[in-house]
Formats: sequence, structure tokens, C-alpha cells
Amino acid sequence: MTPAAAQSGGKEKCYGVAKAGKNDCAAGPGTSCSGTSTRDYQGNAWKLVDKGTCTSIKTPKGNGSLKPIKR
Repeated sequence: MTPAAAQSGGKEKCYGVAKAGKNDCAAGPGTSCSGTSTRDYQGNAWKLVDKGTCTSIKTPKGNGSLKPIKR
């Protein structure tokens, strides 16, 4: 399933919640896409989560965000 299809199917992009190498896409400059984040909870890497749950996801570095965050 593509990220766009997942978003229309009750999912949303959540930044800062993926473990290293477990992101769904967007991990910053020099990365290709899924599985390319280099550190846990990287602020510019997102994971698809159930719509409406992102900002309530807690990590050791803070909550998830619907927009890229500086970390």
C-alpha cells in the first residue's frame, strides 16, 4: 500500500516516532525513503499510524508530530 493510499484509508504520517531503520518514508537529505532513518525518533522521519493517534504517541524524546520536528 502506498503512503497516499494509506492516508486515505484511516492512516496519517506521524513524525518522530519511528525507531532507526523502521520509518515509512522521509528521513531527510541523503536518504531514499522507507527504512532509512539513522536514529531512533528522528524528527524528519515519519511512520504511518492510525488517524488521530499521532500526537498522543509518547517517546523518550517527546510526543509524535503531524509535521517534521527538529531533533
